[in-house]
Amino acid sequence: MIHGIGTDIVDVPRIKHSFDEYGERFLKRVFTETEIEYCERFGETRFLHYAARFAAKEAFSKAIKTGMRDGMSFKQVGIRNMPSGEPIIELFGEMAERWGKHTILVTLSHTGTIGLAVVVIEEPA
Repeated sequence: MIHGIGTDIVDVPRIKHSFDEYGERFLKRVFTETEIEYCERFGETRFLHYAARFAAKEAFSKAIKTGMRDGMSFKQVGIRNMPSGEPIIELFGEMAERWGKHTILVTLSHTGTIGLAVVVIEEPA
């Protein structure tokens, strides 16, 4: 049974602006080391990937029906890619304790200016 579904869309220039204004401090506050390593591999287009991952964190917060409160924080939710390229959500801390037994599906997409994510959370069997 589906517990929740969330979607989010992020302007790539907004993420780039945050980086330009706050630099590494912004990245380390919002993204996991795995996400930073992945996105930085893309050089000039890295902010497309950061935006999609930011959208996934927001979409997850909507799928759990709390938004960015009740223990939810950016660093407790990360995106990692399987060898096939499939993105999966990794949970840490309180989010792992509360949601780790659920099936969590995520899809990401982006254009030159927009990052998009959809997250579906299914109840444990």
